[in-house]
Amino acid sequence: MENEETGAPTQLEAPYKNKKEVAKGGLLGFLIGLAIIVPGVSGSAIAIIFRLYERLLKAISTFTKKNSLLFLCPIVIGGVIGLVAGFFGVKGLLGVLPFATVCLFAGLMLGAYPSVINEARKNKPTYGRMGLAVLGALLPIAFSAIAIYCAPRDWLSLENIPVYAYFVFLLLGFLVALTQLVPGLSATALLMMVGVFTPLLNSISISFWKQAPMVLLVYLCLGIGFLLGLFVVSKAMDKALSKWHGGVYYLISGLSLGSVITMFFNPEIMETYAGIEFSTTMGIVDFSLGFVLFAIGLALAYLLVRIELRKQKYNRLVK
Repeated sequence: MENEETGAPTQLEAPYKNKKEVAKGGLLGFLIGLAIIVPGVSGSAIAIIFRLYERLLKAISTFTKKNSLLFLCPIVIGGVIGLVAGFFGVKGLLGVLPFATVCLFAGLMLGAYPSVINEARKNKPTYGRMGLAVLGALLPIAFSAIAIYCAPRDWLSLENIPVYAYFVFLLLGFLVALTQLVPGLSATALLMMVGVFTPLLNSISISFWKQAPMVLLVYLCLGIGFLLGLFVVSKAMDKALSKWHGGVYYLISGLSLGSVITMFFNPEIMETYAGIEFSTTMGIVDFSLGFVLFAIGLALAYLLVRIELRKQKYNRLVK
C-alpha cells in the first residue's frame, strides 16, 4: 500500500509475489555483498536502483514480523554469497585491473542513476530540495577527502586493547550500519578515517586470534553495534521518508551521485593508484580497458532502467 500524497509505502507488502521477485531480492543481496568489497559502491544505492530501498528499510525496522523475515531471507542469503564471491573474485580483479574494475562498477551505478532521479522527480523541486541534493553530492566527497588527507594511520593496536576501545568499536559498528543504509557513504572510508581499517584487516587470521584472543570481543562489539545501528537507523530513515519523502529523495539523489565520484576518490583506491605503473603494458591495459568497461556498464544499466520504466508505464496504462 502506498501513501497517496508521497507515494511512499505505509506498510510492508507481501514479501514476494512470485519466484522472479524472490530472485530479484537475492540478486540485490548479492550486489550488496559485492558493494562491501568494492571501494565506494553503496549497497543502499543499489537497493534504490532495484526499487526495494523503502521496503528494505521497513523490513529491517520490523524484522520480528513474519513478512519482514521472509522478505529479508533471500537478500541475506544473496548478501553472504556476494560477500564471499566478492572477496575471492572482485578483490582479485582489483589486484590485477583495479582501475578497470572500478570503472565497470562506476558505469553500472551511473547508468542506473536515472531510476533515482525518477523517484525524486515525483516530488516538486524547490530551492530547499535542490539544496539537499547539492549537500548530498558533497557529503560523500568530503567524507572521502577527510579519510584520505586527515585520517590518523593505524592509531589503535589490536594486540593490547585498552578497555575504552571496546566502546569505540561498539560505536563504530553502529556507524558502519549507518553507512549501509544511507546511500553514498562508505564503510571502508569510515574505518580508514578513524585509522582502524588496516588493524582490523590484519587481525583476521587464526595465528592473530591465538596471539590476541581478546580481538574476538572487538568483533562482538562491532557486531552488536552494527545490529543496533541497522534497527535504529532503518527506523529513523523509514519515518523520515514517510514525513519528508520529497526532501529525503532529493538528498538521496545527491548522495548517489556523490558515491559514483567517490568510487574514484577514496582511501583504498588512492592507495591502489599509487601502486599502478601506467607506463607498463599492464598499466596501459588497465587504463584503456577502464574506459571501455565504463561505457559498457553505463549502457547496460541505462538500458535495464529504460526497460523497467517502460514496464511500469505500461502497467499503469493497463490498470
